[in-house]
Amino acid sequence: MKIFFLLITCPILMFGQPLKKTGLAPLPPMGWNSWNTFRCGGLNESLVREIADSMVSNGMRDAGYVYVNLDDCWQIGRDENGNILVDSVKFPSGIKALADYVHGKGLKLGIYSDAGLMTCQKRPGSFGYEELDAKTYAEWEVDYLKYDFCFLPKRLEQEPEESRTSSFLRTYLRGPKHYAAVELYTPMAKALAAQERDIVFSICNWGVEEPWKWAGELGQLWRTTGDIRPYFKGFKLKYIGFFSIMKIVNRAHKQQLHLYAGPGRWNDPDMLEVGNGKLTLDENKAHFSMWAMMAAPLLAGNDLSVMPAEILNILTNKKVIAINQDSLGKQGYKADTYHKVQVWVKPLSDNRMAVCFLNPKKKKKFNYDWQRLKLPSEFHAEELWDGSYVSTTLFLQTEIAKHGVKLYLMEK
Repeated sequence: MKIFFLLITCPILMFGQPLKKTGLAPLPPMGWNSWNTFRCGGLNESLVREIADSMVSNGMRDAGYVYVNLDDCWQIGRDENGNILVDSVKFPSGIKALADYVHGKGLKLGIYSDAGLMTCQKRPGSFGYEELDAKTYAEWEVDYLKYDFCFLPKRLEQEPEESRTSSFLRTYLRGPKHYAAVELYTPMAKALAAQERDIVFSICNWGVEEPWKWAGELGQLWRTTGDIRPYFKGFKLKYIGFFSIMKIVNRAHKQQLHLYAGPGRWNDPDMLEVGNGKLTLDENKAHFSMWAMMAAPLLAGNDLSVMPAEILNILTNKKVIAINQDSLGKQGYKADTYHKVQVWVKPLSDNRMAVCFLNPKKKKKFNYDWQRLKLPSEFHAEELWDGSYVSTTLFLQTEIAKHGVKLYLMEK
């Protein structure tokens, strides 16, 4: 029995260093990321401290948002020993001091790097420096690493000082030519697993080479799409190459991504755009509802210090968050389409379920027979945005706004 226990709990004894630690991110991570609003130019130490303060004062921390994640542009170079250098103009106190501040607020700090020679904003990447960077992040007491996919080496054998990179277009569409994406992400996975500090590993390779089929062995979450932008559906010329909310939702269905998610291994459809761009209130609710249904990481991407009350109310809707954070760890899936309304189902703990009616078209009155879902028994359903109750013994008669949702918690 003792030998069996060692084999199960310590795979390192027989098979070498494990590729990832177990027990991290048992629920989809929640927090905030700097990129969607502040990009490269707006990221600095003062902003991060202000965001951390806001998350405490506005109730987001207490609602479950704990990660404060720096995206690209905190780093500026490497010293003669290869150590990553922090931009001292933007972060005069350094990352360790910032981590201490964030931890003092009851929050966690996330950081960003890239599997390639450079980050997407041409700051130094981690290729060839994985062990050193992982050790540095642990010393700084970082809790989360987002690891991007820009400026990849042409071959894995090349030295990091060599400037040859893979074709960006080919990488984006098909993956690098001379090696598989999993090979590029493995060194950082091993380096993080070797640290005493627990660091959640977010694999941001834009869904290239179907990471849902391999990334769960390396990290806790993986991007399933290209970058999101704040529009609901359709095509906008300025967003060519990027993803709308509906395009991301439809990809989740097409790829059957719910089959690959579970505790400690999450599909990441990118950060939230709730409160950004010109999204309507109904579109913001639909966006947040679908990320909850897809068991997606809930990483706010707006300016938390100035958001209006109606956006804060969306982000802190405890019943919708509970759908996302349910302990069963199941991702929802599209179970039906009725008059062009998508019907998504998410199994929940204690024999409950969530059902979301997503309307990608214009406003419509809706008369739905619950038995189309082949429910095993009668449920009482609470709509989580307006608080109304219905029974599944009757047809659902309701009106769904353009680009809106009706989100129901189903309990016996």
